[in-house]
Amino acid sequence: MGIIQLPFAHYQLMLLVRPKETVSMHTRDGVRLDADIYYPQSNEQFPVLLMRQPYGRAIASTVVYAHPTWYAAQGYIVVIQDVRGRGTSAGNFELFSHEIADGEDTVNWVANLPGSNGMVGMYGFSYQGMTQLYAAIAKPPALKTICPAMVGYDLYTDWAYEGGAFCLQTNLAWAIQLATETARLRQDQQAYQKLSAAARNLPLHNPELLQNLAEDSFYHQWLGNPQPNDYWTKLSPKTQFPDVDLPMFHIGGWFDTYLRGTMNLYRDMAARSQYRQQLLVGPWTHLPWGRRVGEVDFGHEAMSPVDRMQICWFDQFLKGKNTGLLDEVPVWLFEMGTNMWQGFPTLNSSNQKSYYLSSTGLANMREDEGTLIQQIPKIAVDDVFVHDPWRPVPSLGGHGAIPAGVFERSHIDCRGDVLTYTTEPMTENLYLAGETVVEIWCQCDRTNYDLCAVLSEVFPNNKVYNLAQGYLRCQSETSQNTFTKEGRLPRKANQKVITLQATCTRIAKGHALRLSLSAACFPAYNLNIDSDSGVNLDGNITTITVKSGGSFPSRILLPVVPPSK
Repeated sequence: MGIIQLPFAHYQLMLLVRPKETVSMHTRDGVRLDADIYYPQSNEQFPVLLMRQPYGRAIASTVVYAHPTWYAAQGYIVVIQDVRGRGTSAGNFELFSHEIADGEDTVNWVANLPGSNGMVGMYGFSYQGMTQLYAAIAKPPALKTICPAMVGYDLYTDWAYEGGAFCLQTNLAWAIQLATETARLRQDQQAYQKLSAAARNLPLHNPELLQNLAEDSFYHQWLGNPQPNDYWTKLSPKTQFPDVDLPMFHIGGWFDTYLRGTMNLYRDMAARSQYRQQLLVGPWTHLPWGRRVGEVDFGHEAMSPVDRMQICWFDQFLKGKNTGLLDEVPVWLFEMGTNMWQGFPTLNSSNQKSYYLSSTGLANMREDEGTLIQQIPKIAVDDVFVHDPWRPVPSLGGHGAIPAGVFERSHIDCRGDVLTYTTEPMTENLYLAGETVVEIWCQCDRTNYDLCAVLSEVFPNNKVYNLAQGYLRCQSETSQNTFTKEGRLPRKANQKVITLQATCTRIAKGHALRLSLSAACFPAYNLNIDSDSGVNLDGNITTITVKSGGSFPSRILLPVVPPSK
């Protein structure tokens, strides 16, 4: 591990670019797909960079990437295509359903455009990242490399659900965005106006709105398949990816809601690919990719290097230039705290450091009553807290909320339904890179309940800023539902494991780490409304007991790495 300078392509004179051309192609089943094409003003032959997206091709993902004219000026033919049923392309849009065949047809088409040298690369993030994966599944010979950013490899675990809980806020916002565009294309003015208004004030407590205005939305299917069943198996790229092998440049953000997909895809490919697999993770949310993330400015180095790095990548794999890229380590992570890029030969860190939960039983009442220590406390102690769905613990930043990012959260940690456990101030800098794992011994008076774990940095001025979080939908272990006149009997205590979103950070000397536990993170995740009887008679008040010490060694395992050099 060490501080690095990110590799960029050598300086070259930028070419002039011709005015864009709008051109159509037809898929194998006769559907017209429209694209904007940007040509360098030259008689040479060039590789093709392809982006396929559903938001209107004029946008061209310029919320995070340079405009296609910039890429064309580097000596590439750039094609931005509307996928089936979006923008001006014909056909019916069905989420991800046509992207394998349409992607293959499009790659074959662009490879034979005038001025093309037959070499094709793809780039784009989110849906535009997914279209790369689906096109790669078809293995068209002209597709030589892809740069998928912020994708879902397994759509159930990496996109729609986390720890078995539905990612409500991001999924609802995206569903309304796509439904609004569908209403516009259908020229349904009334639906368009209502959905546009809903996009600015998410109808978290009015799911009927989307049902009434967008009956064919994927959202209903996603909600209707809360378990990893055949629906997800058929839809996910991961299922069809075992024999795909291409050089890939994987791009993610520490506070992107789809980072799990980016990391899982990278790990899979790095373990089996014969080609270069490169990973870059910045301190970014899903968008934009800039230096300010929530309430924190990560400085000049946090500004996106992706455009120049992609040109370096494409020069290497589409033009055959020796850019020096292959001499560099393959993993580049932005280290928050030092606000510098760090290079790693691999992604995995096996050096886990344990901190055990210790408490007086008042970890939800005072922030100094719950601690994180390096030995297992000898005496077991219970921390009991109550989840009230009428005032759930609110989501704030992280990777699952809107807005995402880093925020000061001491006002949330003061709540009586949040447990906090804090280390002593660090006596030396602590460096983390990877996934933190939380192992909690707990019991609940309900069959189903949720646990949210947030890892934060506590500054000497008592400000608290989130670093990573995870969420888990839990089930109690019991032989039967037993009731007394006083209510439910506590169920058996069992261990729950929560894997937090990966991070890379330095905890400075004099700062502390904090683990916060709650039973909700709303509206980032939908509330667990299941009751034992299936009838909501008591508002789903839930009592949870977290055990620490003795025979219940609740702990966090930190991915510790050596100091930067």
